Amino acid sequence: MSRPRATITIPSLYDDLERRIRHLAGGAPEVDASRKIVEAALDSGEVHYGINTGFGALAQVRIDGDQLSQLQRNLLLSHAVGVGELIPKDITRLMLQLKIHALALGYSGVSPETFDRLLLFAERDLIPAVPSRGSVGASGDLAPLAHLALPLIGHGTFWAADGSSTEAAAEVLRREGLEPIDLQAKDGLAMINGTQMMSAYGSYVLHRALKLLKEADVLAAMSLEALQGSVKPFDARVHQVRPHPGQVVVAENVRQLLAGSEIVESHRNCGKVQDPYCLRCVPQVHGASRDAVAHAVEVVEREINSVTDNPLVFEDGEIISGGNFHGQPLALVLDYAAIALAELASISERRTYLLLGGHDGLPTLLMRETGINSGFMIPQYTAAALVSENKVLSHPASVDSIPTSLGQEDHVSMGSVGALKLLQVLQNVEHVLAIELLTASQALDYRRPLRPGRGVEVAHGAVRERVPHREQDHFFQEDIAACRAMVQSGGLIQAVSEVTGELV
Repeated sequence: MSRPRATITIPSLYDDLERRIRHLAGGAPEVDASRKIVEAALDSGEVHYGINTGFGALAQVRIDGDQLSQLQRNLLLSHAVGVGELIPKDITRLMLQLKIHALALGYSGVSPETFDRLLLFAERDLIPAVPSRGSVGASGDLAPLAHLALPLIGHGTFWAADGSSTEAAAEVLRREGLEPIDLQAKDGLAMINGTQMMSAYGSYVLHRALKLLKEADVLAAMSLEALQGSVKPFDARVHQVRPHPGQVVVAENVRQLLAGSEIVESHRNCGKVQDPYCLRCVPQVHGASRDAVAHAVEVVEREINSVTDNPLVFEDGEIISGGNFHGQPLALVLDYAAIALAELASISERRTYLLLGGHDGLPTLLMRETGINSGFMIPQYTAAALVSENKVLSHPASVDSIPTSLGQEDHVSMGSVGALKLLQVLQNVEHVLAIELLTASQALDYRRPLRPGRGVEVAHGAVRERVPHREQDHFFQEDIAACRAMVQSGGLIQAVSEVTGELV
């Protein structure tokens, strides 16, 4: 297949998609070409699945030509049976953009009218509201994608501009001066066959995870300094003899962060033999998570640049029914990514726990007067609760399957369940890392006047610009929220990188 393809990458996900949408607004010749093949197939009178037949268990039922538009409309209405809370607006926007990108590759045969309306939705940021439950991850994300497509025919809902409520699609279309469209043969099927829900969740989480991995290294370095841990386990020679890529990178990051540390120099010859694993094995644990996430990124990038429709329309005029909609490749790596991210939180919570124990001159619970003050005792409870929740959420969804469509679709991926769990794991990890950021910053205050490494010092200063040192109990939820905002924004990494150079 020699046709050149536009490529969407995870690190530059949003820029790539916006650029792709702008480009397609100038025309999509691949869409026009594949549509002509579908129309020629209809004129030939041959039977093609989903174009002039029923769907799933009804694949053998031939549909008359004057009913083909109604067939596609019925497909959306019958498949839009999702339930549960709505998929977050940002992720649904990605679903829409990824669906447009996939259709534009020119193997789906969607009509230009339907494709242009989807482009218009994206350009005007008209984002359909989609329930989160109802997909089994094959034949693609049928129910969620049906809800994504409902506004094309004037049904369903859109997110309001502020993202806090929804509006009836019919009302939004009237306000925008648009009429519902009449779907043509293959249009509805091209909309609902595909893995764009799973892909959108995977892309969204992994884009954030790439920053989170670097932030975890920063937090580990902060805790290491605060606990006067040894730098010897981060020596490059240790990792050259076990050169897992992520492990090597983490050790290098920590060395950069500790450069120029007065704290390290103050205890270099203290005689301590070994630190607990949560400090000593940071390269091995963080590094393994990095390698797992890298694999997940590779698979998800391949998926979002693939065609997951059925049947597929090829340049030679052949229309082939296959199984590219099956979500198994995604299902496995979404589970893997959840496990990898959960481990970042697991080791982070152990470092937080260690910081509270009164080691190496730090006050117990990180306050001088405890008893009347609980100190930083309870934030660690929250971290522990979230880490334990992640253990449940990390049970793989992909080991399950259940038959659908009267047995025609007898093995499914459950990747959609893995996608939903992955987002919750990410959010839990962000909170756990925020608690370590808050706790390590408090502990570093007690090492004054000694200064930590340049990278750690910048990270500590960034926290102190938003959250003051505490010597009395406080409404810590506010402090945790401020630290989580720093973790989510990537501002911590940006500030650190200005003095250490770009962390890998």
